[in-house]
Parts: sequence; structure tokens; C-alpha cells
Amino acid sequence: MNKFFSAYSTPTGINLGLFLIRLIMGVLMALYGFEKLIHFNELAASDFWAKNVNFLGFYGKVPLALTVFAEFFCSILLILGLFTRFSLLVLMFCMAYIFLVVFPMSIIDKGDNGYSISSTFIYFMIYAGLLFTGPGSFSLDYKLFSKRN
Repeated sequence: MNKFFSAYSTPTGINLGLFLIRLIMGVLMALYGFEKLIHFNELAASDFWAKNVNFLGFYGKVPLALTVFAEFFCSILLILGLFTRFSLLVLMFCMAYIFLVVFPMSIIDKGDNGYSISSTFIYFMIYAGLLFTGPGSFSLDYKLFSKRN
């Protein structure tokens, strides 16, 4: 029981925890991106993407394609642990753009049952934590790029 309350963690436990976080966050975000991918043309023509989402002067298909790249393809890379920090930077940029520009400063909202925190902000913070920790040893980055002696 003392080990359960200990502040010490084993390297295997830390790496397993990082893998689970990468897996869960990647799958959840990839589901968002997959929906956008399979309904790409309808979404690009919708009022929301065609009129409301502006990225560097582009509307419709360009910001939607960039969002699909981030949410789907970078999430797949995150799950695999391949080019993890690059994919995290892209995902963080996407989430920051959503909660700062698309839905400006809607980080905390007051609802009927109290305050709620925007899911895009939560994703952003978890991605930031993963950016600092790295992918862990259960990743393709570790297998391909680590300098093991």
C-alpha cells in the first residue's frame, strides 16, 4: 500500500502513462478530424467554414484542409509517436487558433450547471504537457531516433 501512495514512479510506468495519454488524445482528436475528412465538401460549402473561419485571408477549403491535417493526420502521428513534437506543435496551433480566433476567448463559459472549460483549451494544455515530456519510450520516435548506448 505504501507504493501506491509513493511519489516515486518507475520509468516503465511513466512511459506507459505517456503512451496512454498519446493514444487517448490522438484517438479522440482523430475522430473529430475524420468526420471533417469524410464530409469535407459539405463542410467547406457550409456557412461556418465559407464565411466565419478565416485563415490568412482564406475561407472554406483552405482552413478546413489545414484543420483536417492537424486533427486527423497529426493525431495519427501522435498515436504512433512519430514526429511527435512536430505533430503536437501543429495540434497546439490548431487548438489555440480555435479558442483565440474562431471562438474568441471562450475558454471558460458559464452554463446552467456552473462553469465549463472549453474542450479546445483542455486539448491545448494536454498537448503542451506532452510537448514538454516527449513521446516516451513506447513510440516510433524512440525506436528510430533515440541514441541508445
